[in-house]
Amino acid sequence: MNIAPQAFEQQFSLSAIGLMGVVSLIAATTNAFNGTLLARRPDHYKHFTVIGCILLGYAGGIGGGIVRDVLCNKVPSPLVNPWYLVLCLAAAGLALICDYYGSQYFRNGLFQFMTAFSLPWYAIVGAQVAVDAKLGYIAAILIGVIATTAGRWIIDVACNVIPKQLVRGEYFVGTAAMTAALYLLCNGMFGLSQLTSTAIAFCFGFGFRLLCLFLKLEEWEPWEPPKLEAGEKARDSLGANIEEEFHPDPGAQS
Repeated sequence: MNIAPQAFEQQFSLSAIGLMGVVSLIAATTNAFNGTLLARRPDHYKHFTVIGCILLGYAGGIGGGIVRDVLCNKVPSPLVNPWYLVLCLAAAGLALICDYYGSQYFRNGLFQFMTAFSLPWYAIVGAQVAVDAKLGYIAAILIGVIATTAGRWIIDVACNVIPKQLVRGEYFVGTAAMTAALYLLCNGMFGLSQLTSTAIAFCFGFGFRLLCLFLKLEEWEPWEPPKLEAGEKARDSLGANIEEEFHPDPGAQS
């Protein structure tokens, strides 16, 4: 059976995917970039091949979206729209180039900045997809959190690292939940347009995550014995990491 040329045009057309489709592509592309950089960080790297790094980039880019769509009983978006696969591959390749020429650059400060940028997008799309699937608002917030964090879970498990969701961090899960909730509040309760609701939720999520990274605001931990608390590694702020990358200590490089 021959495939008509119109079918290819429809497959690669960006004009018909709508606002949420564009937002989802932004989320997938930036998360693929972040996922590849994460795979090259010393705490995750396990002598991966180039293909291995790209596959982990795909896990970060489309892993959350696939889990989201399966939970909402949809065909996963990357199987419907090939731009997910194309853009994630390009993003993974760009991340490898940045890692090669930047050495330690992008592994800490700028990596954190990019993950803060990408986090709100998937939370927003996840919440909207859940609403479109006729799920309730609580379930929509949960889907938003899962869509945002599932890719990181996959990468951490593949790299034999404790998943980011379970350990101390600057409101990784909390930011996703609040962003999804704010989007639903603006769009569902106040009746704002998708574009306006998306802009408000993104600005909040991105801004709050950056604030947590700069001020080292972290989720609460349960009570711990003094011996365990003494063994915790000190964490640098986002500002300190960026400063170190642009003005590295010569003694640390030797």
